[in-house]
Amino acid sequence: MPMSRCLALTAALLCAAAPALAESLVAARTIRAQAILGPEDVTVSDTATPGALADPSQVIGFEARTVIYPGRPIHASDLVVPALVARNQIVPLQYVNGTLSITVEGRALGRGAAGERIRVMNLASRTTVTGVVMPDGSLRADTVGGGLTTVAVQP
Repeated sequence: MPMSRCLALTAALLCAAAPALAESLVAARTIRAQAILGPEDVTVSDTATPGALADPSQVIGFEARTVIYPGRPIHASDLVVPALVARNQIVPLQYVNGTLSITVEGRALGRGAAGERIRVMNLASRTTVTGVVMPDGSLRADTVGGGLTTVAVQP
């Protein structure tokens, strides 16, 4: 008798236990691809969604990789670090080798965030080189084996 009473008491306690509260972030409105997310773009939902982010600080300031529709949970895979350089933007292109430093204007041939490698066309010579996006938005030309990495431009 005491065993069945213990089981009944345990079952009653488990049924009466309050459900755990879980939250996830959802889009408050349609967020376009390449838009920087702000506090007005997200809202907290009381329902837990597997893989969805829960803390607004994990979302605010990041760029949407794809369109995020209202009410859709926001996952880490939906976000990327914001691009500093846009395609076709005129940017300073730097080549540094020891004490030699050359800076020219270039046209970015792709988008890129700080630390990413993108192709850029030197406007003076029309040569395409690969550069690393610097935190200030300029590009530093890559060097391989002490020489400048170049790609032939097709007319």
